[in-house]
Amino acid sequence: MNEILPYIYYSLPWAFIIGLSIAAVAGIGIGLVWPRFLVYAYLAVYFCMNSTSYGNLAVFATRSIYSRGSGLLFFGLVLWYVLGAWACARVAATFQRYPTPSCNLRPWFWAWFALLVGHVAVATMLDVPLADSLSPQGFSNIVWMAPLISLMLLSFRTREHVLELTHFILLVGLGRALFGLVRWAAFGGDPNNVYANMNAIKIRLTFFDINDSLVCTVAFAIAAVHLFQTVKTDRPKFWRGIEWMTLIATGLCIVLSYRRSAWIGFVLAFLVIMMRFPLKRRMQLMTGGLPVVGAALAYVAVQRLAQTKGATGGLSSLVYDMQSRRFGPESERVLELKFAMADFLSKPITGIGSWGRYNGYQYISWQNNPDGGLFLHSGILHIALKSGLLGTVLLFGTIIAFVLFARRALKQLPPELLGIATAGVAGVAFMIPDLLIGTPFPQVRTTQMLAFCLALPYLAMAVAKTAPAAKPAVKSFVPPRPHLVTA
Repeated sequence: MNEILPYIYYSLPWAFIIGLSIAAVAGIGIGLVWPRFLVYAYLAVYFCMNSTSYGNLAVFATRSIYSRGSGLLFFGLVLWYVLGAWACARVAATFQRYPTPSCNLRPWFWAWFALLVGHVAVATMLDVPLADSLSPQGFSNIVWMAPLISLMLLSFRTREHVLELTHFILLVGLGRALFGLVRWAAFGGDPNNVYANMNAIKIRLTFFDINDSLVCTVAFAIAAVHLFQTVKTDRPKFWRGIEWMTLIATGLCIVLSYRRSAWIGFVLAFLVIMMRFPLKRRMQLMTGGLPVVGAALAYVAVQRLAQTKGATGGLSSLVYDMQSRRFGPESERVLELKFAMADFLSKPITGIGSWGRYNGYQYISWQNNPDGGLFLHSGILHIALKSGLLGTVLLFGTIIAFVLFARRALKQLPPELLGIATAGVAGVAFMIPDLLIGTPFPQVRTTQMLAFCLALPYLAMAVAKTAPAAKPAVKSFVPPRPHLVTA
């Protein structure tokens, strides 16, 4: 046996390469025939895999799947996977003569790509390493949103495909919410609990990662629209039961996340969902649902903020650490934004570069690491700092293009496709607080989840133009034909 072990040891790398090659060939074959299956595998990772260990007291934290391979390939393997899946879907659509669905976001993402190429060119002239100019800490993750949007539009081509995706979102969202609730009730909640571990706030939370609450919000939106819209399609009782379970579990999971950005985002998403109903139904749901949601949020907010140093009560307590103080030192959040704003104003047109660090970051406690100064807690200011007014215009242009399309799409879609389109818009609305006071763009999972939400209204609209609408559950009344009376 000892004589065989060295041969086994030296053959492992070759076995890994052979296995990877076989998996790649199998994946390409599946992608050319059923490209949506590659999408399901990709989305399952983003729906279920955590992206941060911040707030975890474990001595050894496992490396995130989203950064695997980035050291040698500049970007993570998951991003190269989505690019390969898009190539398979593009080839399959070409052979099958499937037309590319329209999407008014394409010109904006090409502009983002051109801006990134420009930054790389300038960085090369300044002898900045390519890994720094392409770093996720800049804005390269925005460019990587385009392949996922295009992949989804090319992969889900029929009404049946989109309904299948809807069921996938409901099931995975429900499963993720139940996992979070069971862990919260029986196993102490999320170990990445920055409030208890670092701020001495005695609370348990379901999920610290904002993306888990985003998954719950998307599933919640689909369930709510399917259950409460006035024109219902005929669905099995099984799926109605799943929708009720999803509605309750996901809403509770978001409330117990104890994230301020999740609470505010959920309220915004709730308002988007309510606007999909007629006025009478809207008033009924808001009368019955809003007090329950409001009471739950108020209870958990008081539970958290009562133990938080600096929170003095009232609505202002939600932003206690983002307010400028009249006396004493500034909070680190405010100090971070002031340092970044000063650097932006020094180079307002081009910014400090995708590789740049803002001055004074050493005074911020959470910036005391190798990535210090490369990110800050404001998505909009982050883009303005790194890319100047050029990137800021692209950011708002992309948002406005999506809003204009989504507004028109939600007015035209049939009932069976309205849920998934509303979920995409609600997901984007949910992320508005994180865009304002969070760090969305340096995170691979967050930007890819945003791309997923952006794609949903375009996907529903593309299918609505080609697939026949489903028959409503309640048939319309047809008056009887008069009988001819003969003499």
